[in-house]
Amino acid sequence: MRTRVRGWRWRANPLRRRSDVVEAWTVLAVALLLFIGVPLVGVYAAARAHDQAEGLAAAQRAQRHRVSATVVRTDPSGLPSEQTNGHASRATVRWQAPDGGARTAGTEVPSGTRRGDVIGLWLDGKGRTVAPPADGTAVWQHTVTVGTCTTLGAGLTVLVVHGAAYRLLQRHRLTCWEREWERTEPRWSHRRA
Repeated sequence: MRTRVRGWRWRANPLRRRSDVVEAWTVLAVALLLFIGVPLVGVYAAARAHDQAEGLAAAQRAQRHRVSATVVRTDPSGLPSEQTNGHASRATVRWQAPDGGARTAGTEVPSGTRRGDVIGLWLDGKGRTVAPPADGTAVWQHTVTVGTCTTLGAGLTVLVVHGAAYRLLQRHRLTCWEREWERTEPRWSHRRA
């Protein structure tokens, strides 16, 4: 029957090896990194990603403006486009430019939009159609994604490094055991070395 004594690697005893002490400190360091360090790294990365996404969204809101456009012609097939996964169709729209002239362009419109419907269209500073600026939901999705991926990556890195250190310690223990056995074995078996 095997009993396990907690903290035996920390106590001084004749069976304790230096590799046992190194392993105990390694386990403590890994525990601290996993429960304190890794979450802090994830929070820091998420905060940085949130600031960057907010800055990008603010720049997009400053550079883009919304106009009302009238659908002039829809895609003749009436089917959603392949690039939009069935949530939008292609159509030609017309809107009034700030200089008073009419502009037309092809763009994606919500599925089911018909000729004559009025839709909102986003334009950049040069009058080209662009995607709407990122909203608060997109910023938070980006923040959570970056924070989660960074946390998982940092945790995985800590565990991989711990696994490599453990294998190194085990190899060192086996080498020491072989060396000690070479000295002890002749006394047990009564053979000459």
